[in-house]
Amino acid sequence: MPQATATVAYPADESGPGLPADARGAAAGSDFAPLLRVVRDQGLLERRTDRYVLGIAVNLVALGAVITAFVLLGDTWWSLLLTLPLAVLWTRTAFVAHDAGHAQISGDRGTSRLIGLLHANLLLGMNEAWWNDKHVRHHANPNHIDKDPDVGVGALVWTQKQAARRQGFARWLTRNQARLFFPMLLLEGIALKVYGFQFLPRQPLRERAVSALLLTAHFALYATLLLSTLSPGRAIVFALVLHALFGLHLGMAFAPNHKGMEMPDPDGERWGHLQRQVLTSRNVRGAVVTDWFLGGLNYQIEHHLFPSMPRPNLRLAQPLVKAHCSRIGMPYAETGLIESYRQALSHMHEVGEPLRQRGPRGT
Repeated sequence: MPQATATVAYPADESGPGLPADARGAAAGSDFAPLLRVVRDQGLLERRTDRYVLGIAVNLVALGAVITAFVLLGDTWWSLLLTLPLAVLWTRTAFVAHDAGHAQISGDRGTSRLIGLLHANLLLGMNEAWWNDKHVRHHANPNHIDKDPDVGVGALVWTQKQAARRQGFARWLTRNQARLFFPMLLLEGIALKVYGFQFLPRQPLRERAVSALLLTAHFALYATLLLSTLSPGRAIVFALVLHALFGLHLGMAFAPNHKGMEMPDPDGERWGHLQRQVLTSRNVRGAVVTDWFLGGLNYQIEHHLFPSMPRPNLRLAQPLVKAHCSRIGMPYAETGLIESYRQALSHMHEVGEPLRQRGPRGT
């Protein structure tokens, strides 16, 4: 898929050609138009490039400091203590790549793609083209069972209809998916890299070459660093622990956003932009620590309504969006962090309930 179609960024202009047809209709005369005008007039759609430059610089310096400490420690099990700060910094790096894909950092498509390539492909070994392709479809139709890849059938399922078709090990997995969710996140860091390589054949030749080169460079540099510092056994353990913590942290940041929220009926009435984005998303209340831990994506409703809005501005837009939803009688989901996980796990538990009642073979 060409990069131009993979960038998720609704323009500030409410009649902009880059906006999906139904969202353009929403901007032209629905409940979304007044909100869009207020947000735009307050300058919340203007990019915060200086803030991102500072954040990226701090993250890179911190990564360099941890890597330096890793080399200085040498071949010792104590180096495992560095997997936690490194996993946290990798997650910050993933947040930057995510924002670049939404054109939040720069309005120039080439600059956005360069930032995404360096942070995702080179620093993380994760194909930004795969992520953008998947993410643009998610944003266009969140929680839509036929159109959102995040609720498609995979290791986990999200509706009882999906669950009823599971057989064998997949059936057992679905019966227990709520209790296995967080343990399974320990594998997500590795899975993200595998998915990225699997996506390479779908990319145009030139884009594929660049992506493959940077992914290869990541693994070459990563393996060289580990094997030149640690014994092979310790290097393998270090890599496994790091990827487990990275997958857990990243999964915990994205899990509260949509799991257990409304799922549009594929055969029902088509929702407008405001309804589709607000009813399928959940905000997580919190202060500085929660905002930092979740990368600002705890303002998920605002992020989905305005994907190109810089992440630092989401908390500023939140009172405007909440008040607007209250005025028009639109439900606005907001909860604490622990409660958000409880709701997501409860939904997964309910999806597997019929299989637990019928037994392991559906009897």
